Amino acid sequence: MNDRIAEIYADGWSRIVATMIRFTGGDWSLAEESTQDAFAQALRTWPEVGVPDQPLAWLTTTARRRAIDVIRRAGVEQSRLREVAMEPAPPPYSGDSEIPDDRLELIFACCHPALNQESQVALTLRSVAGLSTAEIARAFLVPEKTMGQRLFRAKQRIKQAGIPLRMPAAHLLPDRVSAVLHVLYLLFNEGYSGDPRLCREAVRIARVLAELMPDEPEVLGLLALMLLQDARRDSRTDSSGALVPLDEQDRSRWDRQQIEAGAALCERALRRGRAGPFQLQAAIAACHASAAGLDDTDWPEIVGLYTHLRQVAPGPIVDLNRAVAVSMASGPEAALPLVAEISGLDGYHLFHATRADLLRRAGRGPEAADSYRKALELAPTEAERHFLTGRLHDLTDAD
Repeated sequence: MNDRIAEIYADGWSRIVATMIRFTGGDWSLAEESTQDAFAQALRTWPEVGVPDQPLAWLTTTARRRAIDVIRRAGVEQSRLREVAMEPAPPPYSGDSEIPDDRLELIFACCHPALNQESQVALTLRSVAGLSTAEIARAFLVPEKTMGQRLFRAKQRIKQAGIPLRMPAAHLLPDRVSAVLHVLYLLFNEGYSGDPRLCREAVRIARVLAELMPDEPEVLGLLALMLLQDARRDSRTDSSGALVPLDEQDRSRWDRQQIEAGAALCERALRRGRAGPFQLQAAIAACHASAAGLDDTDWPEIVGLYTHLRQVAPGPIVDLNRAVAVSMASGPEAALPLVAEISGLDGYHLFHATRADLLRRAGRGPEAADSYRKALELAPTEAERHFLTGRLHDLTDAD
């Protein structure tokens, strides 16, 4: 029974929260509190009486009653209480859903440009993914009180700025979609290098977005990229948790079904003829995922994709990744001058780790060791520090 309720929670949390935000006149905290109470009530009663035929409608009605009780106890003006109490129950939605599907508007509201990126990510995890404040705090290694304050400020900002729960105007949509995708990818990357729950939530929300915006190629591209990258998760670390570089990964552990799904999504997106940064990154990931090994990888194709990506979304990280591809296609000596031209990444550990690897492959051991040491100073995780320490020891032992 609890597994069934967990499934309903994963699918219905954001739908009910969005409905309750509308119902409460934009009170995000009350919307989330009443939704949480409704699920708590379900956990108490459904094991005894069974899951209702329309569980989301049951939960929404329960949340609505809870919100009215809170408003009544708070002693708000009678006019507001009458207004809320007279609101009709959410009507059946035309389609398979039991309640109107306001998730898309909720996602756009969480990623509104009036909020800073930190708030966008936290609010997305809370309101869209349904993670508790404690879970979000643990994922980002901050005290629960700090995360609670962050979420409170975000909701206050929404109230003060009058951010509505609705789709942006057509002329604002491209920029707003880009912001939403950026937040989801930031969330995915945070989980990819740390808490896998964040990866799962990012993928799940991206699936929702792709379902709700099936004609947006960059939405499809982001979902494809996430699936292709996450398909290699089990091979990225060994049994001790140490990082395993791409050339040493056991490709039999890659999730082929997920790779096929990601590659198909990528192809579907690219056929629309509007290749954006996420589509191009997905195409690069598909090149890696479809190769039998490092030597079988189509490195010239990857160099070409990165060259296209530089035109669409220029930046030092793209330049660094392109240099790596050039080194695989033409050798490390061809890539080192490209790395030397990159600016703005001196505080980024992977910049120094990449330079160290190129120098090592070029036979320039002492210079490589210096770069490994610099990367080690900047590495943010224990797994990365362990990997870099091993590379540095291998290099110094060889000398």
